Amino acid sequence: MREAAAIASFAGGGESSVVDSSPRDEAAAIARLEAIDWDFIGAQTGYLTHNLHPYPAKFIPQIPNALIQELSAVGDTVADIFCGSGTTLLEAVQLKRHAVGIDANPLAVAISRAKTTTLEESERRELEDHLDSCRRIVEMIDPGVDDLFHQGLSFKSSAWRPSSDLCDFWFEPHVVEELAEVRCLIDQIRSTAAQNLASVALAAIVVTVSKQDSDTRYVRRRKVVEPGESVRRYVSQLDVAMENVGKLDELLEERFTCTVIDADTVSAPDTAPFDLVVTSPPYPNAYSYHLYHRSRLMWLGYDAERFKAVEIGSHRKYSAKSRNRATEETFRQEFDRIFGWLRDRMRDRGYACFVIGNSTLDGRLIDNASLLAEAGERGGFGEVARIRRNIAPTRKAFNPKIGKIRTESVLVLRRR
Repeated sequence: MREAAAIASFAGGGESSVVDSSPRDEAAAIARLEAIDWDFIGAQTGYLTHNLHPYPAKFIPQIPNALIQELSAVGDTVADIFCGSGTTLLEAVQLKRHAVGIDANPLAVAISRAKTTTLEESERRELEDHLDSCRRIVEMIDPGVDDLFHQGLSFKSSAWRPSSDLCDFWFEPHVVEELAEVRCLIDQIRSTAAQNLASVALAAIVVTVSKQDSDTRYVRRRKVVEPGESVRRYVSQLDVAMENVGKLDELLEERFTCTVIDADTVSAPDTAPFDLVVTSPPYPNAYSYHLYHRSRLMWLGYDAERFKAVEIGSHRKYSAKSRNRATEETFRQEFDRIFGWLRDRMRDRGYACFVIGNSTLDGRLIDNASLLAEAGERGGFGEVARIRRNIAPTRKAFNPKIGKIRTESVLVLRRR
């Protein structure tokens, strides 16, 4: 089966039956949304494929789940125009909706596709054979086994790898050889869906085996990565990913589809109409995905510079010293264009929901929810609700220099 929908709801951390497709009373729906405890303290957030790949600043699945249940019906099309790691998309297909995701980050596109796609039995067998090949590499590298393979020499791969500048700066030499060999084996997988899942599993371990401190700190630090560890981590990651993807098989129906588009939303991509949008756009000046995902993008063969040129909200663009740096007005103009495009994509009286917090620019606090509401008003969308929620204190700050964001708003607009 391919992308589809399940019968369970996880809003609030528990299960409930899927809502039906009867006409909705807006006032009642908004009242129910306002009555929810949006902090979702203690809710399970990593079920099914939600933890397939680390992704900074993603929202918890209970948020889109609640909005989808109240503001759409079974069979509707739910879009996330900044889909990131695909949280909204997975929740939409679970709730028997069609899903459309858009993101300019090719890594986000790969993760979202992997998260919402199941595997045929033949594809699972191909991945099992692939894992066996990877385990044999570990046996060749492991210094504790008989030295018949490498004869005392370090393991070397003849496969492609990214530029030497990236590899030399961020990775130990033996890690480069192991990642190159795994990447070569992934390229030999025939199934597109299976190859994408394996690529996402590889991307998931890249930062861990690199010298990059973490997903939210683009600085080097010394790490001890033993020979063979990179391949072992990859094998474990893909094995768990296959198990979690397998859990979708019993929940999904082929009639509900998920389409993920590699595109810049500001450039008005051509899509099918939407009934509902649920998204968390990048906060201006908060995070630079092109930078922190750079090593992952390059190991998968993606052009990080192309993504950098179109990334919205990038801290690098807002903190630049040049006169052409991004400003509050930049963000406003981008969303004027987005709402103009979105009005043509949305069905009449459809809802567009944005989960966003404030930003700090030049020492000033920017109320991003109000900025979006005003841009929406200019684009033909009226505000029907704005709900404040607290961000879990364990979530890392986007950018420590501008302070930790403690709250965010769930902004609900409706196309007039």
